[in-house]
Amino acid sequence: MTSKIITYDLRKPGRNYNSLYEAIKSYPYWAHITESTWLIKTNDTCSQIKDALLRKMDYNDRLFVAELTGAVAWHNTIYDDEYVKKNL
Repeated sequence: MTSKIITYDLRKPGRNYNSLYEAIKSYPYWAHITESTWLIKTNDTCSQIKDALLRKMDYNDRLFVAELTGAVAWHNTIYDDEYVKKNL
C-alpha cells in the first residue's frame, strides 16, 4: 500500500458532503489533515481514487490526488500526529 494525499475545493455552498467523507473513510487507513485535505493508504491508483470520489462531488468541485514519496512535514493538523506518523 502507498500513501496518497487528497485535497479538494467544494464549491457549492450549503451542500452536505457526508457521502464524500464516508467514501474517503472507507479506505483502510485515513487521516483528515486540514479542512479539505486527507491522507489515505491504499493499493488503489490515484486515478481510481479520483474516479471513486468524483461520484460523490458536484461537477464544478475541484479534486487533486497524488502519491506521497515519503518526505513529509506538517504543523498543527486536525488529526493526531502520532497516528499519521505510524500509519501513513
